[in-house]
Amino acid sequence: MEISFEHVSHIYQAGSPFEFRALDDVTFRIPSGSFVAVIGHTGSGKSTLIQHLNGLLKPTDGVIKIGDYEISADKKLKDIMRLREKVGMVFQYPEHQLFEETVEKDILFGPQNFNISDAITKKRLPEILKAVHLPETILSRSPFDLSGGQMRRVAIAGVLLMDPKVLVLDEPTAGLDPRGQKDIMDMFYHIHKQEERTTFLVTHSMEDALKYADYCLIMDHGKLVMEGRPLDVFKEVDALNQVGLDVPEIIEFLNAFKEKFGFAPSYKGQSMEQLAKEMAAALKGGANHE
Repeated sequence: MEISFEHVSHIYQAGSPFEFRALDDVTFRIPSGSFVAVIGHTGSGKSTLIQHLNGLLKPTDGVIKIGDYEISADKKLKDIMRLREKVGMVFQYPEHQLFEETVEKDILFGPQNFNISDAITKKRLPEILKAVHLPETILSRSPFDLSGGQMRRVAIAGVLLMDPKVLVLDEPTAGLDPRGQKDIMDMFYHIHKQEERTTFLVTHSMEDALKYADYCLIMDHGKLVMEGRPLDVFKEVDALNQVGLDVPEIIEFLNAFKEKFGFAPSYKGQSMEQLAKEMAAALKGGANHE
């Protein structure tokens, strides 16, 4: 689903002594099927922005379009359940929202509240379990007997079972060890590519933005200060530093190499180890450099 923000602002407690402008005249357009990283420090407006995507918040000014659904300051939200069925939200620590006595009941809770038929959910359930790397034997177990990583996958499965067209991920790897972070992000990227969903990822990790996203939104104090393809955005080292952000380590490494030797391999998603081999081969073999 295509998504656009047109001059969107959001003010908390407007007209009170505690008035706070969390979004300030934000405009962007995201084509359907994009993987978007939303980056910025705490208080930059990231979470406020994504909460507008399924109507949890309504803009104070401006217009938001999500497919054929429109949210604006001067119109009452209509058929909000239709929007929320299409926009799946995975919040930080989604496992904290588990409460049913079995994994199966927890996964089915959301779809049942959206009146999705049992026939559809039962048919899709094995596919979803496979997508989140959980065995079917887990369905009869209590979610509270699972590991933290398994509980998070159960919570994610409940969102995916509703087959959202837009998937919003609010720092989905928070609290996981490095291996768990990589596994979860690889899983989300595979789901994104397989289902051609539009995906929003709120993250502090510049590395994840570089590896998985095809578009970046850089937020600072409620304003959209930069946007574009990750490689283009991360070339603007000084501009990122001005809003307190660093470039990904791998880009910093390439920049340092180029400064020392006058050239560097083009980054095309290689690992640090692969780049090191390319650099070693170029230095040893006198490759043709631009």
